[in-house]
Amino acid sequence: MTDPRPGVAVPVPAGFRIGRWEVGEPIASGAFGSVYAARAVDGGEAGPGAGQPAEAALKFLPTGTRTPRQLHHLRDLAERELALHRRCRQPRLIRMYEALTVDAPECPDVDGATVLVLERAESSLAALLSLVSLVAPGPLPGAGTLLVQICEGLAQLHGAGWVHGDLKPGNVLLMSRGAGAAGAGSGAADAVAPDTVRLADFNLAAELEGTHAYSPAFSTPDYTPPELLWSEIGERGRLVRPSADIWAFGVLAHLVLTGTSPFPGGTPSARRDAVLSYAQGSGGLRLSPALASPWREIVRDCLAPTHEERAAHDAPSLLRRTQEAAGTAVRSPAPRRRLRRAVAAGGAALLLMAASAGATALLLGGAPGAAQESKAPTGYDRCKKGHVCFFTEAAGKGDMCSWFGFDEDWRTGTISCPWSARTPPRSVFNNGVDGSYTAVSYYPGDDFRGPQGCISRLGRTDLPAGQEQLRSHRWVKSC
Repeated sequence: MTDPRPGVAVPVPAGFRIGRWEVGEPIASGAFGSVYAARAVDGGEAGPGAGQPAEAALKFLPTGTRTPRQLHHLRDLAERELALHRRCRQPRLIRMYEALTVDAPECPDVDGATVLVLERAESSLAALLSLVSLVAPGPLPGAGTLLVQICEGLAQLHGAGWVHGDLKPGNVLLMSRGAGAAGAGSGAADAVAPDTVRLADFNLAAELEGTHAYSPAFSTPDYTPPELLWSEIGERGRLVRPSADIWAFGVLAHLVLTGTSPFPGGTPSARRDAVLSYAQGSGGLRLSPALASPWREIVRDCLAPTHEERAAHDAPSLLRRTQEAAGTAVRSPAPRRRLRRAVAAGGAALLLMAASAGATALLLGGAPGAAQESKAPTGYDRCKKGHVCFFTEAAGKGDMCSWFGFDEDWRTGTISCPWSARTPPRSVFNNGVDGSYTAVSYYPGDDFRGPQGCISRLGRTDLPAGQEQLRSHRWVKSC
């Protein structure tokens, strides 16, 4: 049973079943694990009514056919994440519904893997930043609210006795705008916006033993404090403290508030050298002129060069300061206006290729967390605004593949369609937006020759049985 997934750490075949879940398309992949969309299948007593949703994200952490040293390392990462989820349930941390173990000798890449069944997010802060950098470089709309909620997550995590160890935009997830408040208990911040942010990816997290903890010697260099860039690695790993997360929050806050890194350099190595020069006193901290007070003081304190200096600013105190700063921040509508003008001009597909529809909705629809009634979409209604969607069954039923940009090749593009190589689509919905390119033409190959059909904006139709299996599509001006 094989279904190669290029670029993923743990290739899992589309349609693979584990527990009550069926694996869909990949969502994200890192060095040690891969996350897939999944839907619950009928059968059994467990179901959404028993406290689990109809959709989830499955995180596969491999423990299979590796060398003994790799096995030990991968098992340690899986156990760390499992331990945190089981001991620490907080509103701003991504929720784990259950943990499963794969028993599938026919799939050696997956056999023995630990699978975490997690709350499914709409998008990530990384996707949101990527979109803004394409269209309107600068501060992120709703930056203050986002930073308050991220800081809430850190305060909850540290209060429970854990260090995250890898705080970065890709590990800050954004829930759907209709998620509703989760009672994070932060007072004024929750009155401003319902629940939006979740911290995630805890396989480098470490439980505190007094003032410090031990973590594997891996983290993202752009968000690693200077003392850990040259630290020694002992038998138990690298000694870390909560102040490492404070540093990462400072880098992240500068990025969200200004669109730039606080340390110069066009590569991670160059930025790491700038951090080391700063910590050694041969280079100063040059914050962006766009960073307004009081955020400038918050970021400066988070980026103090030593652990001892940063330790004076723990997560609860930073939360109070970010709440105050967010309450007095001047909102900048310019990025949102530029986004709307670009969409109106017909560039929606190009803009959306950088991020999910959820990220775009957060930008175009206002500050994150605006309350809306949430209904589980079915049929054609699963196809989000700005997307073109193909389905394995008539009337928008069955499995769906959805595209929102000029990433037109279903097999080798960034957005792939796992079932397209073996199953022809039976229906299509063009839920595009106004602009120059509103229709969608679809083809059997990747050369855009011999179109099998075309569908105008807001059109939805069944496709004829017996047609060739489709491979690609293209946004066109008209059918």
